[in-house]
Amino acid sequence: MTRLYSFLKKEKQKNSGFTLIELIVVIIIISTLAVISIPIIETSIKRERELELKRNLRIIREALDEYNSFVIKNKIKFDKDTYGYPEKLEILVKGVEYRDKKNKARIKKFLRKIPYDPMTKSKDWGKRSYQDKRNSNHWGGENIWDIYSKSEKTALDGTKYSDW
Repeated sequence: MTRLYSFLKKEKQKNSGFTLIELIVVIIIISTLAVISIPIIETSIKRERELELKRNLRIIREALDEYNSFVIKNKIKFDKDTYGYPEKLEILVKGVEYRDKKNKARIKKFLRKIPYDPMTKSKDWGKRSYQDKRNSNHWGGENIWDIYSKSEKTALDGTKYSDW
């Protein structure tokens, strides 16, 4: 009896492992899970880029408003055509020279660097001057009153990124 038991035990050990059907079933299950997760991952990546776009637009727009407010409050000379807005985004990084209360020359900076547009992956923003029409895609070049993304893609909410 012990010989028969030990023979069956050895026979069972030889046949241990996966069958072809079990292997195919596991591959099908993993493939199905991968196919289901791809759209979810793509949507989450797009949502992350949209959040970054909103954040970068807000940062630049706040810097533009701060620049305008600073120029007007400190009576810094500016061209009437600019309405107190910068002529280039780089001015927000370089800063504006002004005199403090002790008549000492100082520089006020509004941005450390120009944020990039995550949709176009560049620092080339669409610009609107104070003189441009609201829906204009052509920048007049007098000043930068507002910015927008140059991407023509559609957001998750159905709007165009260029309308943000």
